[in-house]
Amino acid sequence: MRELPPTAGLPVQWRDLLPRRADADLESRLRTILGIGELQITCSGTAALVTALITLSRNSARSEVIVPAYTCPLVAMAVTHSGLRLRVCDLMRDGLALDTDMLASLCSSRTLAILPTHLGGRVADIGATRDCAAHYGVWVIEDAAQALGARHPDGTPVGMLGDIGVYSLAAGKGLTMYEGGLLVSRHAELRAKMRVVANELAPKKRWWELRRSIELVGYAAFYRPRGLQWVYGMPLRRALSEHDFDAAAGDRYRMRIPLHRVGNWRRGVAARAAVRLPEHLATLQQQARRRIAHLQEIPGVEVMGDAPGAQGVWPVLMLCMPDGHSRDGVLARLWGAGMGLGIPFAHALPDYQGLQDMVPRLAVPNARDFAARVLTISNTPWLDDATFIRIVEVIRQVCDPGAAVRPSVSMRARATTPD
Repeated sequence: MRELPPTAGLPVQWRDLLPRRADADLESRLRTILGIGELQITCSGTAALVTALITLSRNSARSEVIVPAYTCPLVAMAVTHSGLRLRVCDLMRDGLALDTDMLASLCSSRTLAILPTHLGGRVADIGATRDCAAHYGVWVIEDAAQALGARHPDGTPVGMLGDIGVYSLAAGKGLTMYEGGLLVSRHAELRAKMRVVANELAPKKRWWELRRSIELVGYAAFYRPRGLQWVYGMPLRRALSEHDFDAAAGDRYRMRIPLHRVGNWRRGVAARAAVRLPEHLATLQQQARRRIAHLQEIPGVEVMGDAPGAQGVWPVLMLCMPDGHSRDGVLARLWGAGMGLGIPFAHALPDYQGLQDMVPRLAVPNARDFAARVLTISNTPWLDDATFIRIVEVIRQVCDPGAAVRPSVSMRARATTPD
């Protein structure tokens, strides 16, 4: 059985695993490819966020961090791990930006940082967030874990328009070392302080680095349609059969956040793979633009896009369905079918049972509505046109059961030719 990945990660090739003396280091290579500027390697995107938060808190009496009500549960865990208080802000209606009215009501002299998120590679408008932060003297940390390579409307790399940016190099991301992260800032003094904190928080731990190295070799072996059925597809279908949707969405995490230094070999693997990243991102963008047009023809379906003028990256196509019933109808037929469908996260943050001690229960209607209606289609090049047509047909049938399915001529003509 072919099993497509839920996101369009850059595959690791076997030659990436072989060290070469002439290699450029990962930091230099990413500065050249992405124009990010000076950056810091961490053992995960969560570790990057913890490093940023602890650095800021050491130089301030403020103790509150405002995060989107719909984001990765690891964000809440990172805030708590850093000894800070989590404040949750609703989303704008049918959007990814923070609700401006609620954000203004949450900001105060106690607010240390605001964490806007660029979910699924989409570039959120953070203009209002920056204005609010400037008014209260608050730091802005861009959560660009899923948006490495994206750019704001003015051309600034996502992650560099706020004060700090964090990225993930986890499995399935655009670039990976199985688990890893990047930390950036446009402030030289802040970069220096974060390096000091990172050296304190993340000592060398040989066991963790050995474990991650073995997992990276496994990723190189299994991250392909034939291998993913064993390491991803089978656990997914088991979780779905048990109605454990948190596990199916990948939202089960250990409460302990590993902190350790990344070894030279894994850095080298990522550096060698990074050479292929620009072409990979361009391929995904071209494929996404072509396929979005077919999804936009389905009544009631909204394909999530970027802030005007911004250029995101496309690990997935993220859809907002007309209602929760239609979203669940599509997932019932296609989630677990090996076609790369899924959801970003299972719930809004206040609705995770495992986070009840971290996240206050409060009204976040837009985030809950978004959580109920969103689904993602992998934008992996392994998803051929014929399979994509089948996905479009199912979505159209669920949204309008009486409609006849007629894929466009251009799509049918390409269905026999893999991307």
